[in-house]
Amino acid sequence: MSIAQNLETVRRRLPTGVRLVAVSKTHPVEALQEAYSAGQRAFGENKVQELLQKQPLMPRDVEWHLIGHLQTNKVRQVLPHVCMIHSVDSERLLVAIDREAQRISRTVDCLLQVHIAQEDTKFGLSVDELRQLLNGDIPSQLRNVRLVGLMGMATFTDDQHQVGGEFRRLRALFDEVRRQHTDALPHFTELSMGMSHDYPLAVAAGSTMVRVGSLIFGARSYGAQP
Repeated sequence: MSIAQNLETVRRRLPTGVRLVAVSKTHPVEALQEAYSAGQRAFGENKVQELLQKQPLMPRDVEWHLIGHLQTNKVRQVLPHVCMIHSVDSERLLVAIDREAQRISRTVDCLLQVHIAQEDTKFGLSVDELRQLLNGDIPSQLRNVRLVGLMGMATFTDDQHQVGGEFRRLRALFDEVRRQHTDALPHFTELSMGMSHDYPLAVAAGSTMVRVGSLIFGARSYGAQP
């Protein structure tokens, strides 16, 4: 099947209100251009350098989402080009993004990444760290960052009961944050969870945004990076 056909298959499976971010990491610009021609506008990249290489080669109306771990020393490079950062996993990073966004006079949407998997290799705030951050002074001090929701990655396993449970716990945490911080976080509406192997479970648990790569572009093409 072509990339356009794969996109259509995934889109048909998404209910109204769930956005699709096409994860294009390691795939050549030609693959992104095919997806763009099929109507896709939101693309997710894991690495800053790869996003910076592809961005000038794609149309200006592409929405770039940084979905991978972001180091504070890369914030200045990537901030002019992204519409959303999914992977804010520390107070220090949040402050660095806000400072740089103020410097270049733009507002950036950010998701707070929560560690929900039973895997030490994944990044993210613990539940206690998230609550501490949101109950502290930082949210009210942000000027050019808009906190719009949470992101999480479930354990990579075939155990659907476990994966579904992790997604449901993140949804419950998302609901808790919205309930307790309604006035302070008026834009807190996005729950980014679900990838190629588990997005139906994420959608069932209440995801508003899925990050799908291999089902659209095929296996990762490590030899074909730009």
